[in-house]
Amino acid sequence: MRDRMGQPITVVEQRSSRPGIVRFEVNRPLTGMGHERYRADEPVEGVRPPDELARRLLARGGIDAVHMNGSIVTVDLAKGGGTDGIAALIRELFLYYPEGGTTTAVAG
Repeated sequence: MRDRMGQPITVVEQRSSRPGIVRFEVNRPLTGMGHERYRADEPVEGVRPPDELARRLLARGGIDAVHMNGSIVTVDLAKGGGTDGIAALIRELFLYYPEGGTTTAVAG
């Protein structure tokens, strides 16, 4: 693994009472006070952290829509879609690997 910088986000996954809807509570606000909505059939514009997270989640596939408000990320799964890998994408949003990073493992 290459050296990483940044701080991982703490993520808690919570199933909704509505089938196909999953909420992820995180330990920091991603959107401030505003609501952000993204759909798989629309391009994600912008360069803010919620925009980048939406791009990563939608690129993963199996997701119809993403909604973010403050520290809650709500994912509308595509029919038959699962949650594998979603928490990791959220957790690693603020991590990056600097150019020329080494291949040593990083504890964490």
